[in-house]
Amino acid sequence: MSDTSELQAASGLARLAADTGAQRVARTYAEALLAEAEKYNVVEEIRQELDDLLSSVSAPHAAIRDFFLGGLVGRDRRAVALRKAFEGKVSPLFLHFLLVVNEHERLELLRPILNVYSALVEERSNQVRVLVRSAVPLPDDQRERLVGQLRQMTKKEPVLSTRVDPDLLGGLVVQVGDWRYDASVQHQLDTIRNQLIESSSHEIQAGRDRFSSAE
Repeated sequence: MSDTSELQAASGLARLAADTGAQRVARTYAEALLAEAEKYNVVEEIRQELDDLLSSVSAPHAAIRDFFLGGLVGRDRRAVALRKAFEGKVSPLFLHFLLVVNEHERLELLRPILNVYSALVEERSNQVRVLVRSAVPLPDDQRERLVGQLRQMTKKEPVLSTRVDPDLLGGLVVQVGDWRYDASVQHQLDTIRNQLIESSSHEIQAGRDRFSSAE
């Protein structure tokens, strides 16, 4: 193995080890947070607060994201900012959690902490996360029918995350884990187009074969 290949392999292993370590730490925080949330019966409230916070520090709010998650600001200044921003606006448990995570310089793990926390909640309550994309917002009656069908299919309580995607033109796409059901108009058009292309290719090839035989 060349020196360059060895360096690349070592770098890849280092990243893998770092990712594995980060996931392990995130799980520790998530389990501790869930245990406290269950004690005070605020499991869903904490999940929503964590999700709302992460939404506020997403790409469109780069300055906020860099302040809380970047390494340019010290933890003491961040702690002051966290208290000013959230005291009285979020649950005391959630604010205390943020301060603890900040104290240990782990705010960059908030996203994986949320992912693990949500997975643990769903596992313990027999829930299943479902992503639904539709061209327009789902009417309440269609949403209820979909939840009923998914409940019957999965034998779990569906937790829907809906997203409007005008590119679908119509219909919807349902994602449950690795299973995906695509009933969108765009998918149907793509299927028809592919079938037409395949049919035309066969006809062209058949014509070439007939022409070659005639020669």
